Amino acid sequence: MKEVKLKNGETAILRTPTKEDAKAMIEYCNIVGGESDFLTFGENEFLISIEDEEQYIEKNNSMEDSKMVLAIINDEIAGIASITSLQKERIKHNGTLGISFRKKYWGIGLGNEVMSYLIEWAKSNGITKKISLLVREDNERGIKLYEKFGFEREGLLKKDNCVNGIYYNTITMGLYID
Repeated sequence: MKEVKLKNGETAILRTPTKEDAKAMIEYCNIVGGESDFLTFGENEFLISIEDEEQYIEKNNSMEDSKMVLAIINDEIAGIASITSLQKERIKHNGTLGISFRKKYWGIGLGNEVMSYLIEWAKSNGITKKISLLVREDNERGIKLYEKFGFEREGLLKKDNCVNGIYYNTITMGLYID
């Protein structure tokens, strides 16, 4: 657990979720899906049972090369982020980053704090050597954040995402950890 002070003076608690967070995490995902078209799911499209989410949390927490973090502000989930690695020997050094925040918490430095937290964890776990992510080509704020932390553009997935009948390209980005 870590407490961080944000630009607006509020304090966020960054912590690992427990299975007791499952219901709130599902509700969070169903809300943020309607607040941003940059996610891979829309409003109320995060269809998973509480039991399945509890199992996912417990499995993720038991893995030494995967990490999920909740950002809590005023007892509310303000964001969820993770680095997830597959357990195959040849690729387990590569973690995939996923990150989202409730719209009312955009622009207050929460993204910087969560990215710093996860990258430091990746550097210290002794396994992760690369963090990969996917970002929609027109997500300028996201791209700027990732580039600030040293992520480099590695490729382009054409017409990879479709929102309201409009196709968008997706950029693949990577950060190499020494």
